[in-house]
Amino acid sequence: MASSPERFLTGSFALVFAANFFHGLAIHPYLHLPGLLARWGATPTLIGLVFGMMSGAAIVVRPFAGRVMDGYGRRGVMLAGGVVHVAVCLLYTTVWEVGPWLFAVRCLQGVAIGALFSSLFTYAADIVPAARRMQGIALFGVSGMLPMSLGGLLGDWALARWDYTELFMITAALASLALLFTIPLPEPERSRATGRGFFGAAMQKDLLPVWFVGSMFATALAGIFAFLKGYTEDFLRFGSVGVFFTSYTISAIVLRVGLGWLPDRVGAMRVYYPSMALLAIAMVVLARATSAEWIAVAGALAGIGHGYAFPILSAIAVTRAHPADRGSAMSLFTAIFDAGILFGSPVLGWIVEVTDYRTMYLVAAALPVVGTAIFHVWDGPHRRAAGAPAA
Repeated sequence: MASSPERFLTGSFALVFAANFFHGLAIHPYLHLPGLLARWGATPTLIGLVFGMMSGAAIVVRPFAGRVMDGYGRRGVMLAGGVVHVAVCLLYTTVWEVGPWLFAVRCLQGVAIGALFSSLFTYAADIVPAARRMQGIALFGVSGMLPMSLGGLLGDWALARWDYTELFMITAALASLALLFTIPLPEPERSRATGRGFFGAAMQKDLLPVWFVGSMFATALAGIFAFLKGYTEDFLRFGSVGVFFTSYTISAIVLRVGLGWLPDRVGAMRVYYPSMALLAIAMVVLARATSAEWIAVAGALAGIGHGYAFPILSAIAVTRAHPADRGSAMSLFTAIFDAGILFGSPVLGWIVEVTDYRTMYLVAAALPVVGTAIFHVWDGPHRRAAGAPAA
């Protein structure tokens, strides 16, 4: 669809926003899956492994998704991922224990998510104007942030009335709706030049610091996605996944809608560093929480941090990647968040077992601080070469 150079609120943007929203709403109720796994006798380490398997499968599929997107377009990957997503939500109703079939279903879910979010994200990056890229990506990210809150609340609501089988059926219906929004999306214009592919983008020198700090960011988030359910229900016995992610989402959305222009105006790094600091503080607050209100405060701080840090890093990746490699670069960028969960979940789960949840969250708090400090030094020459301030 035609648009002015500065306009990103187009029909295609609305459709891909809706598709991403409903796919996310079908995924985030699985934040409640640890409750079912604990019912079946799974330890925190095993729960972390179950969560990591999905991320591992998503990592494996992303190079192929990137290659297909760069060679043949984004739309086919979005449609194929949507069909698999519907199927896998239904397959969860056939799982009755922690065993090989559960791991197989989790891997298939990872394939769907890996294909979907690399293609949806790349599509959004293609159609937003370069001059407003951070703002456009931040606004698109609202479609992914909202389901974090609503998915947790949906799980709370469904499990209070029924059980996990009914919850899985609801997610299948939501994934089907997302697929319907994807069907009318036109193929966006893209570079016809020959790119270097996924591994070329992976080894691009000015992108290596972005991949590194993104993986540290994601590893910290693994402590939330894999263990918040057990922390609030079994350890603290107050607060909930829904409380945390509602606060998380509201703060991130208010930030992105009201102040999404800030990084483009004042400079990305001037906003990025405080954002990562807030994410670390959120983990500390979570570790020291003494009431449900403090769980909500931690969620708000994490939402502000994530609300800026993710679109800033993703915009840097889009800008630095060769246009012919954009699909591969965006597949890799989303893959590093899966890698953080893949490796971080079992390790953080082990920390829970040998210490406790509070210690684990304090360890998670150190990751964005250490990662950002290394990123600042490592990426400085690349920012200076690009004409951006080093700090």
